[in-house]
Amino acid sequence: MKFIAGPPPERQNVKHALLVEQLKSRPGKWAEVQRKATISRASSAAQAIRSAQLTSYAPAGTFQAMARTVVENGAARYVVYARYVGAGEPAA
Repeated sequence: MKFIAGPPPERQNVKHALLVEQLKSRPGKWAEVQRKATISRASSAAQAIRSAQLTSYAPAGTFQAMARTVVENGAARYVVYARYVGAGEPAA
């Protein structure tokens, strides 16, 4: 057995950490952050951002996110949009 000072910090997803950095650099501005195969997956991803299920988006409520179906040239795509609003801002 080996005693340590404490467990290492929770690992962050690098892709999401980079997205968060970009969103925080432009507070309040909406950005297209993901495209998903279905609207259900896009909605789940938006919920994960809002509730900070991924640690990069913590604490919960500092990011707003939504999923939309966008039709272009007769083809649908399922897009996740997000923006940084900071702590204490009302959620949409």
